Amino acid sequence: MNNKDFISELSRRVGYSMSDTQRLVNNVISAMGDSFQDDDAVQVPNFGQFEVKKKLERIMVNPSTQQRMLVPPKLVLCFKPHAAWKERLKTSNR
Repeated sequence: MNNKDFISELSRRVGYSMSDTQRLVNNVISAMGDSFQDDDAVQVPNFGQFEVKKKLERIMVNPSTQQRMLVPPKLVLCFKPHAAWKERLKTSNR
């Protein structure tokens, strides 16, 4: 599902126009981004939790040259799904 399909389906479900729905989604994403900048986790009830984690500095080996390189620490965005979604995906028949 791409962005246009998502906005279309969401606007159909909530009964707003496509432009209002697009503005709403953009505002939610912007607010989430602001929270991530402040190192705050964002929990969406019955869906999951987004949080920023710090990956430590590590040594990596280039497989083709066997050269060792130092990878600097970095921040990554992680998602932990709600237990009900984990179970739902486990039992889905794909």
